Parts: sequence; structure tokens; C-alpha cells
Amino acid sequence: MDNNLATAEKEIKALTDKLPLLKKEIGKVIIGQEETIEHLLITFLAGGHALLEGVPGLAKTLLIKTISQAIDLKFNRIQFTPDLMPSDIVGTEILEEDHTTGNKYFKFNKGPIFANIVLADEINRTPPKTQAALLEAMQEFEVTYSGKTYKMDRPFFILATQNPIEQSGTFPLPEAQQDRFLFYIKISYPSASEEVTILKSTTGSNKPKIEKIIGGPEIIKLQTLVRDVPISDDLIAYVSDIVRATRPETSTNEFVKNWVSWGAGPRAGQAMILTAKARALQEGRFSVTLEDIKRVAYPVLRHRIIVNFRAEAEGITSDKVTENLLENIKVNIKR
Repeated sequence: MDNNLATAEKEIKALTDKLPLLKKEIGKVIIGQEETIEHLLITFLAGGHALLEGVPGLAKTLLIKTISQAIDLKFNRIQFTPDLMPSDIVGTEILEEDHTTGNKYFKFNKGPIFANIVLADEINRTPPKTQAALLEAMQEFEVTYSGKTYKMDRPFFILATQNPIEQSGTFPLPEAQQDRFLFYIKISYPSASEEVTILKSTTGSNKPKIEKIIGGPEIIKLQTLVRDVPISDDLIAYVSDIVRATRPETSTNEFVKNWVSWGAGPRAGQAMILTAKARALQEGRFSVTLEDIKRVAYPVLRHRIIVNFRAEAEGITSDKVTENLLENIKVNIKR
């Protein structure tokens, strides 16, 4: 039994030791953005999808492509445009002929969504009808076409980007679709020193080569391992208190009652616990702490708390609501 335990611990360490190496490899190309990289890797470990928002030129697309190069998985990019159709994403049937018999038949040609990592670039550039083509794949990890279901290869991640400053010709994601994203990550401008480093490293002829650090089977093992990370009942109750406090009709928080139109559903609590477990594992720990919960609360709740018109007029965002809840809700430690 001791030998089995020692072997299991050795395998776990070999897997978790690859996570810092993966960060280091991404850092060859991406300068700074440590929090964004951490959140994306948490998304991978938790087996979910991420929505990245940032102004043009912050290397959103480059970051995702670099991650796909460091992970040995199939990668596809879909450039979302106003004329993109659902069949351009999931695929379509074409009429083919059997040259030996002359019989004609329909064959399903899989679209670009059939990859392990899918970059949905500028997802808000296409109408909701086309955006909705992603829903089944994101939630059920499968695509149904003409009554037949096609399973996605695992692991499967959709990483979507959008530009917050340009509203002309855009179609905001419906709340139901936003909820499918595990994390809503906002990318900020680099610091002064990071910007100098970016300018130095990207205007020369030297291009770093990205090595493959981890593969699909290892990612799947890590995803299984994440779910085995322990979390105390006190912290589960704390997560439940936070999620329930986001709903104006049940919340006792005056800030929520004044500024929130719709609160988060149970999926937010599931996402918070799962991503907190993933963060703990990424930090080399095998137990969830209060700090893990607080660090993942913002990207989990950012797109699940809908503020009202008055809040928008006053510049109060969902992050402000989350900040208020984290300051006022305490963990009830049972002795």
C-alpha cells in the first residue's frame, strides 16, 4: 500500500511540476500578464472555457496561440465576422459519390470547432445565431447535426476574445452564453518596465522557439486530479453565501439591492469551487484556502452579475459588487 501511495505521489509531482515549466515557456513570448496566464491555465486545469477582453494590441490572440504551441494539442482559429454562419463553425454535409458503385451519399465535413483548443477571435463580431453554434459544444462537448451527434475530442477548450471599446458592428454575447464561460478575464495594459521589454523583444530578428511541455493525456489527468483536491465544508458554505448574496431578491447586502439587476446562478458556485481547486494545484498545494476562493471570485462572477442601468450610469461594475461582497461576507469557521 505504501509503495502504491509513493508511486501515486511521484506521478502527481511529475504532472504538477510541468505547470511552472509551462508558464516559463509561455513567458518566452508573452511579457508580463502573469495573472492572465494564471487564469488561463486554471481554466485548462478546471476543464472550462475562457472569455478574454482587452483593447487591441494587448496580445490576446498571440497569448492563446503561444499556449497552444506549448501544449501538444490540435489548435484551430475561427475569425468571427458578421457574415459567419453556424455551418462555418460546426461543419456541413456535402454530397459525395462512391466511385465503385456510383451511389451518392451525404458526408459530414467537420468544421474548425473540432479541435482541442479553439480560438474564437472577436466573438462579438458575429450575430447571436452564429454565437449560439458554440453552445452545445461548450456545455455538452458534442455537436449535433442532422440528428446525428459527434463527440468532441478531449480535452476541449474554447478561448474567446472580444474588444470592449468598439461597439459599432458588434453583437454582445447573450447572458446564457456568457454563463458557459468559466472565466471572464480582463487584460490590462502592461507596466512601464514590461512595455520597454516588449518593445525590445518584438522589434528585432530573434524569435523564440516554443517547446511542447505537456500533452492532452496529461491535461486530462490533471483535470481529474483537480476534482480530488479537498475543500472544507466551511469554504463551500462561504462560496454559497457569496453566490446567494449576489441575487437582489434574496440578498441582505444593500449594495447588491441598490445596484444589481440579476445575480449569479448555481453554476457560479460550481465554477468558483472548481477553479479554486485548480488554483491550489497550480500553486503546488493539495487543499483549497480562503485566498484561492477570493482570487477566482472576480473572473467567475464578472459576467454572472448583471448590474442595473443606474449602476452603469454611476460607473459601478460587477467587479465592484464582488469586491463589496468579499469585504462583507466572512467565513463561518465551525469548531
